[in-house]
Amino acid sequence: MADSGKGRPAAGGGKAPTAEQVVARFNRLRQEQRGLASKAAELEMELNEHSLVIETLRDVDPTRKCYRMVGGVLVERTVKEVLPALESNKEQISKIISSLNQQLQAKGRELNEFREQHQIRLVGEDEPRQPPGDGTGAAAAKGGSAGVLVS
Repeated sequence: MADSGKGRPAAGGGKAPTAEQVVARFNRLRQEQRGLASKAAELEMELNEHSLVIETLRDVDPTRKCYRMVGGVLVERTVKEVLPALESNKEQISKIISSLNQQLQAKGRELNEFREQHQIRLVGEDEPRQPPGDGTGAAAAKGGSAGVLVS
Protein backbone atom coordinates (compact mmCIF):
# COMPACT_ATOMS: atom_id res chain seq x y z
CA MET A 1 0.00 0.00 0.00
CA ALA A 2 1.33 3.48 -0.80
CA ASP A 3 0.82 6.65 1.25
CA SER A 4 -2.24 6.62 3.50
CA GLY A 5 -3.10 10.22 2.58
CA LYS A 6 -2.88 11.29 6.23
CA GLY A 7 0.59 12.74 5.98
CA ARG A 8 2.21 9.58 7.35
CA PRO A 9 4.67 7.52 5.36
CA ALA A 10 3.56 4.05 4.36
CA ALA A 11 4.98 1.08 6.20
CA GLY A 12 8.11 -0.39 4.72
CA GLY A 13 10.16 2.75 4.17
CA GLY A 14 7.78 4.81 2.01
CA LYS A 15 8.47 8.44 1.11
CA ALA A 16 8.40 11.01 3.86
CA PRO A 17 5.46 13.42 3.68
CA THR A 18 5.99 16.74 1.96
CA ALA A 19 6.05 19.98 3.95
CA GLU A 20 2.58 20.80 2.59
CA GLN A 21 1.22 17.46 3.81
CA VAL A 22 2.78 18.00 7.24
CA VAL A 23 1.30 21.49 7.52
CA ALA A 24 -2.12 20.26 6.33
CA ARG A 25 -2.18 17.45 8.89
CA PHE A 26 -0.96 19.77 11.65
CA ASN A 27 -3.69 22.28 10.84
CA ARG A 28 -6.27 19.48 10.73
CA LEU A 29 -5.17 18.30 14.19
CA ARG A 30 -5.35 21.86 15.55
CA GLN A 31 -8.84 22.28 14.05
CA GLU A 32 -9.98 19.03 15.67
CA GLN A 33 -8.59 20.24 19.00
CA ARG A 34 -10.40 23.58 18.66
CA GLY A 35 -13.65 21.76 17.81
CA LEU A 36 -13.40 19.61 20.93
CA ALA A 37 -12.65 22.66 23.09
CA SER A 38 -15.55 24.58 21.56
CA LYS A 39 -18.01 21.73 22.16
CA ALA A 40 -16.78 21.32 25.75
CA ALA A 41 -17.27 25.05 26.41
CA GLU A 42 -20.75 24.93 24.90
CA LEU A 43 -21.71 22.00 27.12
CA GLU A 44 -20.22 23.75 30.18
CA MET A 45 -22.61 26.67 29.55
CA GLU A 46 -25.52 24.25 29.18
CA LEU A 47 -24.48 22.51 32.42
CA ASN A 48 -24.47 25.88 34.21
CA GLU A 49 -27.95 26.64 32.86
CA HIS A 50 -29.22 23.27 34.08
CA SER A 51 -27.71 23.89 37.52
CA LEU A 52 -29.35 27.31 37.73
CA VAL A 53 -32.78 25.97 36.74
CA ILE A 54 -32.50 23.01 39.13
CA GLU A 55 -31.54 25.27 42.04
CA THR A 56 -34.42 27.59 41.23
CA LEU A 57 -37.00 24.78 40.94
CA ARG A 58 -35.95 23.13 44.21
CA ASP A 59 -37.40 26.09 46.13
CA VAL A 60 -40.70 26.03 44.21
CA ASP A 61 -43.93 24.21 45.11
CA PRO A 62 -43.67 20.73 43.42
CA THR A 63 -47.23 20.94 42.10
CA ARG A 64 -46.62 24.25 40.34
CA LYS A 65 -46.87 24.11 36.58
CA CYS A 66 -43.90 24.80 34.38
CA TYR A 67 -43.18 24.47 30.69
CA ARG A 68 -40.52 22.38 29.06
CA MET A 69 -39.40 22.23 25.44
CA VAL A 70 -39.59 18.62 24.20
CA GLY A 71 -38.67 18.03 20.57
CA GLY A 72 -39.49 21.59 19.60
CA VAL A 73 -42.88 21.51 21.35
CA LEU A 74 -43.64 23.37 24.55
CA VAL A 75 -45.14 20.89 27.03
CA GLU A 76 -46.87 21.72 30.32
CA ARG A 77 -45.60 19.71 33.30
CA THR A 78 -45.33 20.05 37.05
CA VAL A 79 -42.07 20.89 38.78
CA LYS A 80 -42.21 17.42 40.35
CA GLU A 81 -42.14 15.85 36.84
CA VAL A 82 -39.48 18.12 35.36
CA LEU A 83 -36.91 18.19 38.15
CA PRO A 84 -35.78 14.51 37.87
CA ALA A 85 -35.39 14.85 34.10
CA LEU A 86 -33.28 17.98 34.50
CA GLU A 87 -31.05 16.30 37.08
CA SER A 88 -30.60 13.28 34.81
CA ASN A 89 -29.73 15.55 31.87
CA LYS A 90 -27.23 17.39 34.06
CA GLU A 91 -25.50 14.12 34.95
CA GLN A 92 -25.33 13.08 31.29
CA ILE A 93 -23.90 16.45 30.27
CA SER A 94 -21.26 16.13 33.00
CA LYS A 95 -20.25 12.70 31.69
CA ILE A 96 -20.00 14.02 28.12
CA ILE A 97 -17.89 16.98 29.26
CA SER A 98 -15.56 14.60 31.10
CA SER A 99 -15.23 12.47 27.97
CA LEU A 100 -14.58 15.52 25.80
CA ASN A 101 -11.89 16.73 28.21
CA GLN A 102 -10.16 13.34 27.98
CA GLN A 103 -10.35 13.50 24.17
CA LEU A 104 -9.01 17.05 24.28
CA GLN A 105 -6.02 15.98 26.36
CA ALA A 106 -5.33 13.04 24.02
CA LYS A 107 -5.55 15.34 21.00
CA GLY A 108 -3.14 17.78 22.67
CA ARG A 109 -0.64 14.98 23.26
CA GLU A 110 -1.03 13.82 19.65
CA LEU A 111 -0.52 17.37 18.41
CA ASN A 112 2.61 17.85 20.52
CA GLU A 113 4.07 14.53 19.39
CA PHE A 114 3.39 15.49 15.77
CA ARG A 115 5.07 18.88 16.30
CA GLU A 116 8.13 17.26 17.79
CA GLN A 117 8.28 14.53 15.18
CA HIS A 118 8.20 17.02 12.30
CA GLN A 119 10.06 19.84 14.09
CA ILE A 120 7.18 22.28 13.61
CA ARG A 121 7.60 25.82 14.90
CA LEU A 122 4.79 28.34 15.04
CA VAL A 123 5.25 31.89 13.79
CA GLY A 124 6.27 34.12 16.70
CA GLU A 125 7.64 31.22 18.68
CA ASP A 126 11.15 31.56 20.08
CA GLU A 127 14.11 29.70 18.64
CA PRO A 128 13.52 25.99 18.12
CA ARG A 129 14.12 23.82 21.12
CA GLN A 130 17.29 21.77 20.88
CA PRO A 131 16.92 18.24 22.19
CA PRO A 132 19.22 17.52 25.11
CA GLY A 133 22.24 15.41 24.32
CA ASP A 134 25.48 15.61 22.39
CA GLY A 135 24.37 18.21 19.88
CA THR A 136 23.48 15.75 17.11
CA GLY A 137 20.03 17.32 16.85
CA ALA A 138 21.54 20.63 15.76
CA ALA A 139 23.76 18.93 13.19
CA ALA A 140 20.80 17.01 11.79
CA ALA A 141 18.72 20.19 11.52
CA LYS A 142 21.48 21.95 9.59
CA GLY A 143 22.25 19.01 7.37
CA GLY A 144 18.83 17.66 6.36
CA SER A 145 15.31 18.54 7.39
CA ALA A 146 15.09 22.02 8.80
CA GLY A 147 11.55 21.53 10.13
CA VAL A 148 8.35 23.27 9.17
CA LEU A 149 7.22 26.78 10.05
CA VAL A 150 3.46 27.16 10.49
CA SER A 151 1.60 30.45 10.78
